[in-house]
Amino acid sequence: MTQSHPRISKAVIPAAGLGTRFLPATKATPKEMLPVVDKPAIQYVVEEAVGAGLDDVLMVTGRNKRPLEDHFDRNYELESALQKKGDAGRLAKVQESSDLATMHYVRQGDPKGLGHAVLCAAPHVGEEPFAVLLGDDLIDPRDPLLQRMVEVQEQRGGSVIALMEVAPEQIHLYGCAAVETTEDSDVVRVGGLVEKPDPSDAPSNYAVIGRYVLDPHIFGILRRTEPGRGGEIQLTDALQQLAADEKIGGPVHGVVFKGRRYDTGDRGDYLRAIVRLACEREDLGPDFRTWLRSYVAEEM
Repeated sequence: MTQSHPRISKAVIPAAGLGTRFLPATKATPKEMLPVVDKPAIQYVVEEAVGAGLDDVLMVTGRNKRPLEDHFDRNYELESALQKKGDAGRLAKVQESSDLATMHYVRQGDPKGLGHAVLCAAPHVGEEPFAVLLGDDLIDPRDPLLQRMVEVQEQRGGSVIALMEVAPEQIHLYGCAAVETTEDSDVVRVGGLVEKPDPSDAPSNYAVIGRYVLDPHIFGILRRTEPGRGGEIQLTDALQQLAADEKIGGPVHGVVFKGRRYDTGDRGDYLRAIVRLACEREDLGPDFRTWLRSYVAEEM
């Protein structure tokens, strides 16, 4: 029998990374502000949180990330100029980002890894379960992954992570979960986690992708977690402790995602994400698809 647990309302978005894979574009522009068609990647992530009912958003930032705060703030000069021009369409788009959610910001002073970034959220989150969304993974709004994860956490308690089946030779790029099936076809019980294992040592081909719903006991574990792979405090290491002993903060479950995911953390995948999303836009898709077919036929 399922049990009801407290409603989740807070989302944490770590956004302190340097974006070195996108240099020189990210020398002065946060990688989260790189456009995916005509909207910065970070806005897709905030919209996803809001779509799952999480309208209290804490962004964990670092130096040179001020444009993130500006994007979700009001720009009265721009709004006034658009209003005087009678450009209601663009005015609505500008105002949309500032009206999305209640936004909060905290600085991660030292780049000590994802686990440390999540720990920076402890004073804001308190003793409530909360979601963590990584900006490199964009999840198509037609596939409500986070909403499903919140539902599973409210039913089962503990923590919930997003999993995706990948080719065995790709598992070394991800955190990897050892799993057991449950009565729900899209939910598994997580018995252990390994960060970026060698394919021969991987317990499965279930990769952890950038969505988490976490029990607040994770903060106590993160405070005691020593730096791991790459000299950073790994969130995977803390989740491994939760999975190994559910008395600490409840069980760890995984939601197996089979929907549309756009990886913007890699230059090639970033370009593919733009092409896929542009093709599916009603305002851009028809002309863009026609041009793309012509380009491929002529150049390839």
